[in-house]
Amino acid sequence: MLTASNVLIGLVAALHIYFLILEMFLWDRPYGLKTFNQTLEAARASKSLAMNQGLYNGFLAAGLLWGLASGPDGYSIKIFFLTCIIIAGIFGGITASRKILFFQAMPASIALVLLMPS
Repeated sequence: MLTASNVLIGLVAALHIYFLILEMFLWDRPYGLKTFNQTLEAARASKSLAMNQGLYNGFLAAGLLWGLASGPDGYSIKIFFLTCIIIAGIFGGITASRKILFFQAMPASIALVLLMPS
């Protein structure tokens, strides 16, 4: 189970790096506009907020990678960052888009369940 959990944690970290790229660098580009279904004007008006959000996603990814790199000593680190992602995903699912529940909260929740000792 530990291997499956670590693989999924790596995928969750990769997702958050992808979110960082989308929000920090592609927000007002055609791919970002299509991904977030918004106009160029709306994207330009919210770009600094999106960049801030992207930076936070990068910190979440860094925390998960830190937990993975720490081996057995990274157990608590992984729990902390997965929990942060789950809470942020639930909040985003309630306040922004239900898709966030599936793309952010669900993968982190599965990884957290797999991480727990049997």
